[in-house]
Amino acid sequence: MKIKIETVRTRRQLRQFILFPEKLYKGNPNWVPALVGDEFNTLGPKNPAREFCESEYFLARDEEGNIVGRVAAIINNKANKQWDARTVRFGWIDFIDSLEVCKALIDAVSAWGRSKGMTTIKGPLGFTDMDKEGLLVEGFENLSPFTCIYNYPYYGEYLEKCGFSKDADWIQRLVTLPPDPPEFFRLADVVEQRYGLHIFRPKNRKELKSKAVELFHVLNAAFANIYEFSQLNDAQINLYINQFFPLVNKDFICMILDKDEKVVGFAITVPSIAKAIQKARGRLFPFGWFYILRALRHNNLVEAMMVGAAPENQGNGANVMILKDMQLIAMKYGITKMITNPQLENNFKAITMFGKYYEMEPYMRRRSYIKNL
Repeated sequence: MKIKIETVRTRRQLRQFILFPEKLYKGNPNWVPALVGDEFNTLGPKNPAREFCESEYFLARDEEGNIVGRVAAIINNKANKQWDARTVRFGWIDFIDSLEVCKALIDAVSAWGRSKGMTTIKGPLGFTDMDKEGLLVEGFENLSPFTCIYNYPYYGEYLEKCGFSKDADWIQRLVTLPPDPPEFFRLADVVEQRYGLHIFRPKNRKELKSKAVELFHVLNAAFANIYEFSQLNDAQINLYINQFFPLVNKDFICMILDKDEKVVGFAITVPSIAKAIQKARGRLFPFGWFYILRALRHNNLVEAMMVGAAPENQGNGANVMILKDMQLIAMKYGITKMITNPQLENNFKAITMFGKYYEMEPYMRRRSYIKNL
């Protein structure tokens, strides 16, 4: 097959780039589309990450002009400076079952990266950690969380044939939440009293938003040394607050405050909207909002999106207070299952946070690949 690679330059090409997976995954019961509007915002010129990122997008076409693959090439200059690296990232990678197409896409990213002075290529990664990252390598039989990548099993096989090797793995687990208060509740009460901590209970969304900026600053501190993380700037923080917080039931946002009323820990969980997004085909209109709102109100499954604590509070048991609050909300809303956010396999604190107190089973494993240019 003769493959032609074209660089995305027009809005029409960008739309083709965004919508290509719809055709590729048609009929796959476990793939969940991204929201089309969010994809335009992330990949378009208004993404605040462009303050420190460069990017190019590529489409692969066959001899008849049909799109057979796509990939984004991204250089996060802030992350490269932080990690003392010269890395070009590849993300948004999708392609038909063809090694030739996979190689053509990777070659396009590699050539662009070399032209910018990069010496390694890694992925799948986004502009920042707030984007989808990590190729699915285990758990293909499970429904993908809305916030995560889903791909066919042949992706990893072909990337390895292109010379890539494992750089990092994230794991996700399915947690069973019991209907009654667990024993560790007493430990949470002890921690609360000993360290002068308490759960923030906002009366309304305005009060919640007043602490949201603090939450993201704690996230920046908590994740500073996590794989390929780059600090979120103020514009990004405001974007995520305005984009996600209006959708989330404030009860599902846990914030721990210290005696000075400063945020020192947090957890954001969301009732799973994966099936709703499937029904909506990634569109909010005309009926997407209806499916999503119904899923947010009537669900027994939640996804843990972000969980963290300020570095100075990571060893004092604040995580137990977070778990207690999450458990109480689960009991209130009839939640029985939770999918953990992707956690680096060597981040034992994060992995054992749930495993110490709950029954868990493997759900998905994701991988970031690396290759020298």
